[in-house]
Amino acid sequence: MGKFDSYNIPLKTLAIGDHSFDYILDTEYFKKIDSLEVQKGKVLAKVLVKNNGSDYDLSFNLEGIIQVPCDRCLDDMDLAITHQDRLIVKLGSDYAEEGDNIIIIPEVEGEINIAWFLYEFIALSIPIKHIHPPGKCNPMMSSKLKKHLTIGPVDQDEENEDLDIDFEDSESVIDFEDLDSKQTDPRWDELKKIIDNN
Repeated sequence: MGKFDSYNIPLKTLAIGDHSFDYILDTEYFKKIDSLEVQKGKVLAKVLVKNNGSDYDLSFNLEGIIQVPCDRCLDDMDLAITHQDRLIVKLGSDYAEEGDNIIIIPEVEGEINIAWFLYEFIALSIPIKHIHPPGKCNPMMSSKLKKHLTIGPVDQDEENEDLDIDFEDSESVIDFEDLDSKQTDPRWDELKKIIDNN
């Protein structure tokens, strides 16, 4: 018995009409998938299979919480996900894909394993940028970021709220006039003169 056999849906033996399958995708499932992006979570997956006689219409509804690393502090964070998707499955002689949502499976097998499809739908629901809500990032990492971050007045936005940066503080804001008045390397001064003369 394979590690994903419980995700096989025997399409060929289903009567015409609607059939429902429920799955709980937990930490054990994510370990079996062996993904680096999502390793923990609990997602309820409801799969409705409609046998139309000529093809099978699979509707997926996923809802739950997964753990992903925060893009800012790298600590794990809970991320609520919801995702709906659809897949049309036809029986044929060989396995083939006719498009993003249409696949053909061999009629002799007559079943489809949806374990990887479920994971792909979860991965598609993860936003490109995922960070903790303001004030929830690892304080040690936030202080290290604050030390190495160069922020000008233009950079003031909600993304920097978690770093607790006071933009009125003279140390946090770059004073461009002060930068110009500092002594520069004489070699650069000579190069500037050459450029200004041309």
